[in-house]
Amino acid sequence: MSDLLYGEIEDDLRSGLRGMLDQRAAWPEVLAGTEKDEPSDAALWDVLDEIGVLALPVPEAQGGAGASWRETAVVMEELGRAVAPVPFLTSAVIATAALLAAGDELVPQLASGDRTAVLAVPFGTAPDAPLPAVRTSGGRLSGEIRDVADALAADVLLVPTPDGLYAVDAADTTRTPVISLDMTRRLGDLTLADTPGRLVATGEEAVRAGLTAGAALLASEQLGLAERCLEITVAYLKTRYQFGRPVGSYQGLKHRLADLWTSISEARAVARHAASCLATGDADLPVAAVLAQAHCSEVAVRAAEECVQMHGGIGFTWEHPAHLYLKRAKADALALGTPSHYRATLARLLDLPPS
Repeated sequence: MSDLLYGEIEDDLRSGLRGMLDQRAAWPEVLAGTEKDEPSDAALWDVLDEIGVLALPVPEAQGGAGASWRETAVVMEELGRAVAPVPFLTSAVIATAALLAAGDELVPQLASGDRTAVLAVPFGTAPDAPLPAVRTSGGRLSGEIRDVADALAADVLLVPTPDGLYAVDAADTTRTPVISLDMTRRLGDLTLADTPGRLVATGEEAVRAGLTAGAALLASEQLGLAERCLEITVAYLKTRYQFGRPVGSYQGLKHRLADLWTSISEARAVARHAASCLATGDADLPVAAVLAQAHCSEVAVRAAEECVQMHGGIGFTWEHPAHLYLKRAKADALALGTPSHYRATLARLLDLPPS
């Protein structure tokens, strides 16, 4: 097994990202963005492009930074911690992984930030789930795909069909906004009506590679979110007084926080393992990604729920960021497959008998 500890480069990357996000994606700005019509924070996306994180997993020969998915996982942690409204998961992870598997010419454009791409599948599609039925005829596509994450922010849509994966100019499709639980990662419905497309790859391998990479690194986003929820909850309980003593001094709350800390520590281990397997092309990647989602999804939701509850009355208000974390955690737990789906998949992969 590879070393799962963070290296010096990863620590430096985290430090720089956190400082930038604290300034440019503070929660009041994120909250204000949920009430606007913009599908994502374009200015923040430009900054991420400038500092080069969009190119981290792409080889230098294809215009990338030549780093790995481990460094990309650190970016996912910090974006999850900030609940940042940018299409990093969908474009820089899922679409990039699919295009890398296909060896397509769009990879350098995504790495340079010139274009963004989104895999056009419902956001709840697991790596082993059936794909949308889009019809093809002479290189033209017709059909509808619902609930595609970041569809409104994409320049290119990667559309799976029975013939293979097609790249479609987003401007040639009809994109309808969907009211999403998590307005920091918006969904949209797509309609293709005899829309021209370019064949990127035959078969489903590229699509499955993208979804597997997404599942593996979504765990890192959930980890960052859970850590942030624990951090702000502990800080609040140290300063909030009732009956002349800090709320955090009560044993019942301390036990709940200790249990949550343990679960987050376990989540860090499985998320790092999934990222490491993805970075090295380890044969254990299918199991590692499934395990990461089965565990991290529920840990993130519990951390957000505890954050809301332990903040008392203020935690239920619009003026506190707890609801942003809860909505992202809930949405992430449904994204790319539910925890129950991943537990069933894990049992099948490990040949475990049903209970």
